[in-house]
Amino acid sequence: MQPLNFPKYPFRFKNSENKVSIFDEIRKKFVVLQPEEWVRQHCVQQLMIEKKYPKSLINVEKELTVNGLKKRYDIVVFNTDGSIHLIVECKAPQISINQTTFDQIARYNLSLNATYLMVTNGINHYYCQMDFEREAFLFLKDIPDYNL
Repeated sequence: MQPLNFPKYPFRFKNSENKVSIFDEIRKKFVVLQPEEWVRQHCVQQLMIEKKYPKSLINVEKELTVNGLKKRYDIVVFNTDGSIHLIVECKAPQISINQTTFDQIARYNLSLNATYLMVTNGINHYYCQMDFEREAFLFLKDIPDYNL
């Protein structure tokens, strides 16, 4: 897999049936290593190691319903009260981040009401804080570290 714009992390890999899998600490299982999964696993590690988010508050690849359609989010970080702190949308490195990507995460956030949004393709990372009163994104340099 190609190098990404993240620190290096110690991943666990396995080979079976000519497919490489990577261990997902959140789902507690090996998942097939696709380019988007490579980005997602780096993002999870960044949240836990650099940003100090507890593993117990991180959720990966779950289904949600948006406007009656079933969708899957990449990563969600919860607050201790069960509300959603952060949604992360991961794309494969060759996928450019554009308005469509932001529209996708904004649609997800209509259901989830996260305070922070992150969009990444592993190379470029974009961070936003929601301004719910003005229904707008406030772009940030980074997402905040975890606070108790």
